[in-house]
Amino acid sequence: MPRKPKKPCAYPGCPRLTEGRYCEKHQKERNAQYEKYGRDHKAAKRRYGKNWQTIRAAYVKKHPFCELCFQKGILVPVEEVHHILPLAEGGTNDRDNLISLCKSCHSRIHAKRGDRWHGGKEYGYGEREQE
Repeated sequence: MPRKPKKPCAYPGCPRLTEGRYCEKHQKERNAQYEKYGRDHKAAKRRYGKNWQTIRAAYVKKHPFCELCFQKGILVPVEEVHHILPLAEGGTNDRDNLISLCKSCHSRIHAKRGDRWHGGKEYGYGEREQE
């Protein structure tokens, strides 16, 4: 299947072509801006400290591939462990609230939720195997 053609970076005045919204340089800048201005740093540090790193490592050990891609028969290594119900909305670090994802699936979920890119569309996780 052919790939989509590259398109210009969305950063004003940038002539680079990219597969995503921004070129690599400007994506890093946008991520840094989001981290600096778009997040509550104290709350994020509280939620994602050493305890989370331990929980995440244990989850990745049991679920080494993106669970959404795996359902389609594609083996993609896990890059993110996502909270199905976000901690900010009352979610927990329990295993049944976590899902292993690749960056692509993780970004798609947040884009459709409108968390960062203001898409606001509903997204379903599909059927998951319960342990």
